[in-house]
Amino acid sequence: MTQTAEIELIASHAAEFLPRRFLINGHLQTIIGNYLPRVNSLPAAEAHMVEVSPATEDQISSQVLCHCHWQAEEARASRPSAIIVHGLEGSSESQYVVGNANKLWRAGCNVIRMNMRNCGGTEALSPTLYHSGLSTDVLAVMNFFIAQQRLKSMSLIGYSMGGNLVLKLAGELGTAAPAELRSVIGVSPALDLGPSADALHRPQNRFYEMKFLRALLRRYRRKVMLFPRVFDPNVATGIRSLRELDDRITALYSGFTGADDYYYRAAAARVIDRIAIPTLLLHALDDPFVRITDESCHKLEANPNIRLLTTSHGGHCAFLAQPDADSGYDGYWAEHTLLRFLLANA
Repeated sequence: MTQTAEIELIASHAAEFLPRRFLINGHLQTIIGNYLPRVNSLPAAEAHMVEVSPATEDQISSQVLCHCHWQAEEARASRPSAIIVHGLEGSSESQYVVGNANKLWRAGCNVIRMNMRNCGGTEALSPTLYHSGLSTDVLAVMNFFIAQQRLKSMSLIGYSMGGNLVLKLAGELGTAAPAELRSVIGVSPALDLGPSADALHRPQNRFYEMKFLRALLRRYRRKVMLFPRVFDPNVATGIRSLRELDDRITALYSGFTGADDYYYRAAAARVIDRIAIPTLLLHALDDPFVRITDESCHKLEANPNIRLLTTSHGGHCAFLAQPDADSGYDGYWAEHTLLRFLLANA
């Protein structure tokens, strides 16, 4: 498909979201959206390690792994660029990251698939844990590639936890955001961390919570093995909820007094009123566990730089609409919608 045809397809399917047939339930959208196989026609990625925290007398530096797909060198600097940030326990290989990267690439964009600290098999590259407050990591990656490639137009795309990170960064930068940063996009962003963690612990959501917990505890055990002088294996004993993990592990090793302090200080909700660049949020009311409070909705709606699109259905990070084989539309409504927003603001 040509770049012009891709853009026309995006525009033609940018109407209000209508869920795929038989997938009205938010749980079905979330689960099927997470496991549907994706076609990946990206060229081979160029791997880059980016330092996000310098070494100290007591610790090695922290680095993150980015997988980059660049347009032709003669046009690279002038093309729109995007950093895609995954969600909790995801990676640069997460299906929504790959799906977005393919669409962005076909539309003529440079694509940077960023792994958070410790993700994508990089636990040895950082003596710290990763958490929802590390928006400065996204800033370091953005500044590194803008300078290295002399990029003129950058957008940030974050899913779930990654959505909180990019929105938090945009709010922290405020009117001081670099001119190269043209737009920020959050899909099912976990910008109210406390209410979302509590929703995750509800009985109907325990499947998701236990899936996250098992993965997080496996990762913590790997960190203990790699950095036995830093991490205590005993603090992970008996943890049965995400809030408990954040209270006993995340807060302990990341400079917070407890889970409540972490959820408050790391939440993008604190700073969304200061966002000063074009921003898009996509949120489904039937998202099983991400909650956006009324207070945060009022802040979002009061900020003229933010466009909040709330749908009745769509689940968490899914938004599966009916595909149209005749036009080539694959039904991934969020990916088409965010790409249209990104190109309009590049």
